[in-house]
Order: sequence, then C-alpha cells, then structure tokens
Amino acid sequence: SIIRRQRKELKLLIAELKDRDRELNDMVAVHERHIQAWEDDRQKILTLAERCSSLTSELSERNAVIKSLNKKLKLLESQHNDSKITLESTQQKFKELSQKVTDSSVHCQALEEKNQSLHCSVLELSAKTGQLQAREQELLSMLQMKDKALIETTDQISEVTSKFKTLENALRTAKLDEFSRNREQQDLKVTLNDVMCQVNRMKDILSEKMKESSKNQEEISHLKKENGCLRSELILAVEEAQRKDQLFQFAKSKQVRIEKELSSLRQVCVKQQRDLHFLHVNFDSSQDSKQ
Repeated sequence: SIIRRQRKELKLLIAELKDRDRELNDMVAVHERHIQAWEDDRQKILTLAERCSSLTSELSERNAVIKSLNKKLKLLESQHNDSKITLESTQQKFKELSQKVTDSSVHCQALEEKNQSLHCSVLELSAKTGQLQAREQELLSMLQMKDKALIETTDQISEVTSKFKTLENALRTAKLDEFSRNREQQDLKVTLNDVMCQVNRMKDILSEKMKESSKNQEEISHLKKENGCLRSELILAVEEAQRKDQLFQFAKSKQVRIEKELSSLRQVCVKQQRDLHFLHVNFDSSQDSKQ
C-alpha cells in the first residue's frame, strides 16, 4: 500500500511538473511576443529620433534663412533712408530751382523728371518691404508648426519610458519565480538523499540477514523468502530513486529555460537603457537648437 501510494504521488508530481512545463512554455511565448513588441517600439523611437534630428537641422536652416532675410531687410531700410534723404535734398533743390525758374526752365524740367524717377524707386522699395514682411509671417507660422511637432515627440518619449517601467516589473516577477524554483530543486535533492539512505539501510539489513542464514540452517527457507521481499523492495526503491532523478532533471531543464529568459530580459533592458540615453541626448540637442 505504501508503494502504491508513493506511485500515485509520483504520478501526481509528474503530471504537475508537466503542467508547470506547459505553463513555462506559454510564459516563454508571451515573453517573446513582449520582446517583439518592444523591438517594434524601439524602431518607432529610432525613426522619431531621426525625424527630430532632421526637423532640428531644417529649423537651423530656416533660422539661417531668416537671419539672411533680416540682413537684406536692414539693407533695404538703409537704402530707403538714403532715398528719403536724397528725396529731401532734391525737394530742397527744387525749391531753390523754383526761385530760379525764370532763369532756366530746361533745368527745371530735368529736375522734375529726376523727382519722378526717385518717387518710382521709393514705391518699389515699399512694395519690396511688404513682400519681405509677408515672407517673415510665413516663416513664423512654419516655426510654430515645428514647435508642435517637437511637443508630439516628447509625448511619445514619455510613453516609451512608461513601457520600460512595465518591463522592469516583469523582470522582477521572473526573478521571484526563479527563486521559488531553486527552492523546489533543493527540496528534491533532500528527498533524493533520503531515498539513497533508505537504500543503504536496506543493503545493511540484507547483509545481516545473510549472516543469520549462514548461522541458522533451519531458517534458510524463511530467510530466502525475506530476501526475495527485500530484493523487491530494493528494486522499487531504485525505481523510485530513478523517478526522482527524472524529476530532478525536469527541474534542471526548467532552471535552464528560466536562465535563458532572464538573460534575454537583461539584454532587452540594456538595449532600452541605450535607446533612452540616445533619446535623451537627441532631446537635449533639440532643446538647445530650439533655444
């Protein structure tokens, strides 16, 4: 009855180990899906970082264009002031020449033509200043759009950091599972040692019985029967030890799979830290360029 009960317990343990093996395989598949999703997010982050760097470079180019346009605007303003000065001087000359109109009418007509040409140049300069102001408004609107794009990229970076925190929590749970499996492995080792002690004790009992059989010839048949029973018990104990050895091998294979999962999770964490460092550097550079 003890042997039957032990066999039932062993069968239950083997079934439980198979269920746990199946659960671990499902967990490995889930972790692989998480890693694939993380890789997709990583690719998105890299594309966003590249887009952010391209936007910052384009922003710097637009700033350079704005500076050149400001220089041109200042140059045009200086020319406009010069033209105003020249206009005032011509008006003064016109007043002086009006006093001398009786002396030289031809000279007065020439000055009037010159005044008209200067007035046309003033109108052209005012039209150019209006065009430059419109261009400046367009550039300001484009800068506002770039600021909105930078705000969107910062929101996406915050979402990636939250995903990284969830992955760290999953790593902690995996470490706790590894600790519990190590405890189960130690318990199996203790039970295996107990079985080996029982086998050695059975061998000692068998040797004592053989000595008693050599001293007492009359109880040979009885001792042979006992010897057969002890041998059958020894065979059952050896089978039990073999089964427990198989259980130990199952636990060992589980530990190897858990170690592989932990190594993959560590690699994922290292990659995420590198990507986050790269994103922080890009973000700081973008903020500096924006300032």
